[in-house]
Amino acid sequence: MPQITRRAALATTLAFAAHTATAQDRYPSRPVTVTVPWAAGGTTDILARVLAEPLRRATGQPFVVENRSGASGNIGSNAVARARPDGYALLFGSMSTHAMNDALFSNMPFHGVNDFTPVALLAFVLNTMVIHPSVPANNVAEFIAYCKANPGKIAYASAGPGSTNHLCAAMFARMAGIEMVHVPYRGGAPAVQDTVGGQTQLLFSAGTQTLSHVRDGRLKLLAVTEGRRSTLLPEVPTVAETVPGYEMAVWYGVLGPKGMPEDLVTQLNAEINKALLLPEVKDRMAAIGVEVVNQSPAEFGTTLRADAEKWGRVIRDLGIGMTDA
Repeated sequence: MPQITRRAALATTLAFAAHTATAQDRYPSRPVTVTVPWAAGGTTDILARVLAEPLRRATGQPFVVENRSGASGNIGSNAVARARPDGYALLFGSMSTHAMNDALFSNMPFHGVNDFTPVALLAFVLNTMVIHPSVPANNVAEFIAYCKANPGKIAYASAGPGSTNHLCAAMFARMAGIEMVHVPYRGGAPAVQDTVGGQTQLLFSAGTQTLSHVRDGRLKLLAVTEGRRSTLLPEVPTVAETVPGYEMAVWYGVLGPKGMPEDLVTQLNAEINKALLLPEVKDRMAAIGVEVVNQSPAEFGTTLRADAEKWGRVIRDLGIGMTDA
């Protein structure tokens, strides 16, 4: 082979190698799959789809939302836990899947903390304490007094054993020193419907499910369950203002498989946090009772570990658990 030909071949090979390395190093260079471990239409699904468009604009690649529901969020979460940690499989998870399910289920297919990389905390959902208008109470203190005077008369609804509704009410009963009856349903919608109808009298649930009924006078809003008053409803007290130490702050976050490279996590966190600050994202979330937040991956990891420890202890203390995940 003439020397000029060998040089040309070598130059072509080096150029191809450089192009390949650049394509591999550039992220994302192809579509990213975003798994939502619940059915379409829920708060997590809405948040994922609202964020997908600004992330596409920022990165030049589509963020494709895929709903993989079932087993209290474990099916979709497990799929991401087993994926390659290359940033092309992300999970829009929640406090329930990552801080509660390990304590609730005896045969979990993954560990909610150890098998994932925290990428970005997204938002807190406004969580409310509502009662049927027939209950003669207008605040948390009056409700507790009524329950103590009528032990076992109040029935509280939940979306099922081990749901956040269930844990909220069971913890409230324990801390307030009252007796109530648990009525579990198969999902949040029937729990709301029967509380509106008066078959049950108390419900702890997301504002996305309760506030329209409060506005229509079909439910009474007593408090929010977060540790501080919500900027969305600053006039509404927290449960903790009457029952010190009570708190249930329900969050959503983006996670990837364990072992994601730190620089990739940092890049994703920055892009997601920028998207969360966009007016169209903040306004859409506020309209459904969701407060967006900005945290670093390390801060989100601290939140995740603290909540897993806290809710694991609460679930064990309350004796709540299920066999099958």
